[in-house]
Amino acid sequence: MLAGGQSERMGADKAAMVLDGDTFLGRSVARLRPLTHSVHVGIRASQTGERLRQQFPVLVDSPEVQGPAASLLAAWRHDPGAAWLVLACDMPEVSPALLEGLVNARSPARGGTAWRNPGDSLPEPLCAIWEPATLARLAALVAAGGHSPVSPRALLAASDPLLLDPVRPATLNSLNTPAELRHYLEYMHGNKP
Repeated sequence: MLAGGQSERMGADKAAMVLDGDTFLGRSVARLRPLTHSVHVGIRASQTGERLRQQFPVLVDSPEVQGPAASLLAAWRHDPGAAWLVLACDMPEVSPALLEGLVNARSPARGGTAWRNPGDSLPEPLCAIWEPATLARLAALVAAGGHSPVSPRALLAASDPLLLDPVRPATLNSLNTPAELRHYLEYMHGNKP
């Protein structure tokens, strides 16, 4: 579970936003639990004392890379032999059925299993299964490049992933700004902010 972002564009912690009586983080963890052996929340080192994140087992982001790649690298270091079902906490329309679709379609011989982003036909790396070999490639890129940015989308796309087409592409939208949140609440969820 990716919950280490700084939420700068939103102006508030996205993981702590509440929908239907639960935080985005709590809702997302609940959706992953039935599908995995355990759920870990990827966080920045500065978030280790936060009450919301302390409710769950956490993995502190690897310091030598930024963004979601830091959580992916921390997951691989925690268990390098595991495939990791990854979900960003700011994707509230990702349903249990959508996640089950990933799990059921998984092909361990491929570099990962992901939903195809309708905008560019590339994999959506923050709602995907990452295979151990692809995560090992991420570790090698980070080791070779120091603090250079690493694009999870580009890495997954170059790793021969199995790409699935979502029935409703909007379910993969992440909420990054107050305007996106208002739109979601008004039109996707039927609530007025």
